[in-house]
Amino acid sequence: MPSLLPRSRPHPPAARPGAGPRLLAAFTILEVMMAAVVLALAITTSITTLQHGFLALDTARNTTIAGQIMQSELERMRLKDWATVNAYAAGPTPLTLVTDSTALDHTSAFVPSAALAQRFTLTRTTSDVHADLKQITLTITWRSSDGRTLTRAYPAYYGKNGLYDFFYNTY
Repeated sequence: MPSLLPRSRPHPPAARPGAGPRLLAAFTILEVMMAAVVLALAITTSITTLQHGFLALDTARNTTIAGQIMQSELERMRLKDWATVNAYAAGPTPLTLVTDSTALDHTSAFVPSAALAQRFTLTRTTSDVHADLKQITLTITWRSSDGRTLTRAYPAYYGKNGLYDFFYNTY
């Protein structure tokens, strides 16, 4: 019949009396240095990736704002009559970005905040396609967070008799 008492286990070699110093399992200094280098590379790569992501986000946000400013100005110009649009100076004309909608005239464009008015520069270029049709190009310029100058342009046509004049004369 087997005994119900637990068996005694032999002592590990380092714990036996007179067996000598105990060997410890540990990392060498070379392994620790290699782990530190890999960790530094991983942190550097993640910071660089985050910087590129934030730059792309800033560029996308500013491109959207620039498009909204140009679209707003173009819609405002479409509400003008032919005499006013025909009086626009030929060639590039800088437009002042104002935050007060009551201060709008043919040399200004509305933006909702003063910070946007300082960051963006809007220019309108007008040229005659023929006697009753003008090409109006809005060009907006701004500086990105990394110092690059970015530009977007939006060309449109304005006919004396609206779209009918444009479609009739282009065939």
